[in-house]
Amino acid sequence: MRTVATLLVVLVLGTRSFTQAPGTQAPPSPAPVPGSPATFKSGADLATVLNSVKPNAAGMFSSNVTTNDQYRASVIKREKAAGALAHAGNSELLYILEGEGTMVTGGRLVPAANGKPASVSDGISQRFVKGDVFIVPPGSPHWFASIDQPVTYLEVRWVAPR
Repeated sequence: MRTVATLLVVLVLGTRSFTQAPGTQAPPSPAPVPGSPATFKSGADLATVLNSVKPNAAGMFSSNVTTNDQYRASVIKREKAAGALAHAGNSELLYILEGEGTMVTGGRLVPAANGKPASVSDGISQRFVKGDVFIVPPGSPHWFASIDQPVTYLEVRWVAPR
């Protein structure tokens, strides 16, 4: 978990602002000023939250590490594949803590239709296991196409430079 925390600190140092989808909650609070202490959540606290929340409709559990106007970090668990998505203006890092499956990135986002979830066409399919990392560029479709063993990962989103 210390490796994950170090990775999180390194990734967020150069961020500028964090965007939210229109119509969602109030804007997040400002990021800590330079020289502030690090944000810390113990692995035990994150695991407690993951084990106590109910999954959303896509079968995803989430435990927030921190959210502010520059970045957002969460530990997420998925037990089943979900529809594809893309985040305009935000880059995203996914560090696989446990589990395995297949992620498809790049290509073209295919909207949900006829009862099927959104998917990706012409993307790159990549098997993943514990310890693997994905860095998804802004606006790039990505899709957990299959989950062979429940996957838990650190997700860090930050605004991409313009």
